Amino acid sequence: MKSMHMLLAGAALLASSALAVAAAIPPAIQAAVADAARPAADTERDANRKPAEMLAFAGVRPGMVVVDLLPGGGYFTRIFSRAVGEKGQVYAYFSTHSDARLKEQGRDPDNQMADLKKTYKNLGVIHGPLDKFVTPQPVDLVWTSLNYHDLHNANVGVNVADVNKAIFASLKPGGVFVVVDHAAADNAPADVTSSLHRIKAATVKQEVEAAGFKLVAEGHDLHFPADDGTKRVFENDVRGKTNQFMLKFQKPRR
Repeated sequence: MKSMHMLLAGAALLASSALAVAAAIPPAIQAAVADAARPAADTERDANRKPAEMLAFAGVRPGMVVVDLLPGGGYFTRIFSRAVGEKGQVYAYFSTHSDARLKEQGRDPDNQMADLKKTYKNLGVIHGPLDKFVTPQPVDLVWTSLNYHDLHNANVGVNVADVNKAIFASLKPGGVFVVVDHAAADNAPADVTSSLHRIKAATVKQEVEAAGFKLVAEGHDLHFPADDGTKRVFENDVRGKTNQFMLKFQKPRR
């Protein structure tokens, strides 16, 4: 009987914890993640990518102007568009440097985004050089997920400091820049950005803060302790479940 009571108490604790997590996610974000228009290939990744927790960490809310920097297939672009609502705006920002390479691979970003814009009416598309990042209007949030490490690689050919300064200039006072990336081991060499497609959180903090930002929060929802940061992110035993850091930087209000 005692063991039964313990089991019931444990189940109640788990249920209350789940309810607490759900309550911490704003309704607009919950609805955006539950959007029936999202493809199955995206929703199947939700368990590991935890989009609801990530958007809540970033502070996404209706009416915001959000930039999805280097959006890939639009996984987060779709969710942002629903979460900010009809009064909000989302820009998918593609690097002109990578446009030609994507087209060579049969992945024309304009065609891809044209399909998304049929469903998500508040979506705009920008093509531009990363080190001259600019937006049609001051924005509330610039977001980049699993891309920042690439800024360090020779094939991208940009000055990281220039990219961060340009992002800073495009944000409203008080606006935020969120960087999510594959974590490298603390003792990793600089070329890990190319060899393993990872970067140290300390490197990102130093570079982004040098542009004038202030680090205001670190998220731990994507902490996967089984990944020690020493393997290439495409290896089967870590692919899709790498240990990732979440950093939230803010532009000072004055």
